[in-house]
Amino acid sequence: MQTPNSRDHVIVELRRLLHDLFVATEQGAAQPRLARAHGYADGYMKGLLQAGIVSQPELLSIVAEERGRVAGPATRLVRLDDLPRGSA
Repeated sequence: MQTPNSRDHVIVELRRLLHDLFVATEQGAAQPRLARAHGYADGYMKGLLQAGIVSQPELLSIVAEERGRVAGPATRLVRLDDLPRGSA
């Protein structure tokens, strides 16, 4: 069983991996770098789930938070007047 301190440590590491991935994506990194970052993050998340360290809803929340820190909110209000003609 994980102690709170070690659990906190793996969550911090997960957040770092996700941050690196989302920054690389936003910067338009080369495909090999993106694939490696995805692989590291995906493997780490799978391990955390299989070990029972995090639940799927908690994991999804962490991913959404980190993505939002790098790329902004997932949704935003858009006025119809702001859309290009023919989009609505």
